[in-house]
Amino acid sequence: MNKTEKESIVNDLAEKIGKYEYVYLTDTSGLSANTVNNLRRELFKAGIQMQVAKNTLIKKAIEQSGKDYGVMLNALVGSSALFFSEDAKSPAKAIKDFRKKGTKPALKAAYIQSDIFMGDESLEALIAIKSKEEMIGEVITLLQSPAKTVISQLQSGGNKLAGIVKTLSEKSA
Repeated sequence: MNKTEKESIVNDLAEKIGKYEYVYLTDTSGLSANTVNNLRRELFKAGIQMQVAKNTLIKKAIEQSGKDYGVMLNALVGSSALFFSEDAKSPAKAIKDFRKKGTKPALKAAYIQSDIFMGDESLEALIAIKSKEEMIGEVITLLQSPAKTVISQLQSGGNKLAGIVKTLSEKSA
């Protein structure tokens, strides 16, 4: 690989790293070419991009992107693949689902909107992360609950009041 090709890879990676808020660093060593192709297919179906690169190129791309990946750089050892996603937990779910067939890919680290998760033991925590839409839905549900209670109380109170007025009017007639 010549210098121009390396620069092209670094620029492409830096652009993706700058664009995506959710970046997973995984270990795919030991997987056959056929298995990696199956993994890529599964990731593509889930809307996740996978890119394999040398650790030195990944490190240069991270530095070029301007984002602070801090201790995540320490995970750049051995074989590395990057997963880029539009949401936080779909790569974690995809890794867990794919590992039903084996032990790889293993999670080295994940960058989730400036938070860094280190190690494969973080996989369950990443799966449990709620998306922005899920959080908004929960807040709306919590806000609607008291309003629904008040409305139903007012409606039932109105029915009682109407019944009392009707009864009184019938008695006076």
